Amino acid sequence: MLNFGRTRAQPRSNRSMSLGGMDYSDPKRKNNVVGKILLAATLTALCIIMLKQSPTFYSPSPFSLHEEGVIHVLVTGGAGFIGSHAALRLLKDGYRVTIVDNLSRGNIGAVKVLQELFPEPGRLQFIYADLGDPKTVNIIFSQNAFDAVMHFAAVAYVGESTMDPLKYYHNITSNTLVVLEAMAASDVKTLIYSSTCATYGEPEKMPITEVTPQVPINPYGKAKKMAEDIILDFSKNSDMAIMILRYFNVIGSDPDGRLGEAPRPELREHGRISGACFDAARGIIPGLKVKGTDYKTHDGTCIRDYIDVTDLVDAHVKALEKATPGKVGIYNVGTGKGRSVKEFVKACKKATGVDIKVEYLPRRPGDYAEVYSDPSKIYHELNWTAQYTDLQKSLQTAWRWQKSHQNGYGSPLVMAS
Repeated sequence: MLNFGRTRAQPRSNRSMSLGGMDYSDPKRKNNVVGKILLAATLTALCIIMLKQSPTFYSPSPFSLHEEGVIHVLVTGGAGFIGSHAALRLLKDGYRVTIVDNLSRGNIGAVKVLQELFPEPGRLQFIYADLGDPKTVNIIFSQNAFDAVMHFAAVAYVGESTMDPLKYYHNITSNTLVVLEAMAASDVKTLIYSSTCATYGEPEKMPITEVTPQVPINPYGKAKKMAEDIILDFSKNSDMAIMILRYFNVIGSDPDGRLGEAPRPELREHGRISGACFDAARGIIPGLKVKGTDYKTHDGTCIRDYIDVTDLVDAHVKALEKATPGKVGIYNVGTGKGRSVKEFVKACKKATGVDIKVEYLPRRPGDYAEVYSDPSKIYHELNWTAQYTDLQKSLQTAWRWQKSHQNGYGSPLVMAS
């Protein structure tokens, strides 16, 4: 039996009805949507008014303004071993610091230490960027009011440079050109350039002075010399204040134990001898490999001038203070005293208290027999002289940091590309 009666009332639909291809919306729903739009617009307007009334709404970043009595220094490679120590010293001395680093060799952990030590607004900022990208570098310079640049950023392993020379010419020479062009375009007046004794090659006479001929014998030294040549050519028609510091073998760490050296594990075989000594003392590697025992030195091993990182940073700050517009200063930064690798290993054993096993191997390509400085020029002109000259004590300072930071600064931060 069919039921033609209505069993229940159908609920009224709130959906639009289509008649002849035309939509007719429910007027109540339309009024509701309009009300919500008006409410959102009103709240947005109120937020804008409140923000504009805030004293910080129109305030630009302190890093984007030149401020009387405050010197803003860009530290390239400031997450690295030497760069982070330089940033620490600058911050302690009241400078405003911007660190630019791509973290390929540096440690974000070092930056975090600095941020914790100097949390005040306008003291320190970190920018993750690659100096090989001119567009990015130009943006950084356009958005920040730099007074000076300390250019540390560079790959810096002699052995690696012989295996991958193009990386070194690109990273050191080409990137320095990018920085210099950005400085010129933004009228940044002072450059402190981090160079190396490797530009001298293997001189016939010791000690090395600033007029010793530069005849580098490996791509690292050659790339640095090319960068120096670019800077010197540019300086001939510029009023930029330029200081070039050629320093020797860096050891030590922050005496207060806040910063240290933490190279990437995959780069340990190319790294400094101090790092290898500490790795051997900690059992990370079975022993120390000394490459080359047939050099024309008193014990057959290479002789080097070991400069403590605290002294090195002090030289950079004094160079910054003494930099003169339109002038170029070139200085060796060393102790003036050479120590053999065997002497270094003996000091490292005493510093760590570990009888490190030593294996003697053939020479490493690109190494020099004997390199040490004559630091008299920097003493007379910048009133700088090395203070931390006890090799064993410098190694003990670095060893304390190594022991208390078994994993360096922790796992390296993986940045999104």
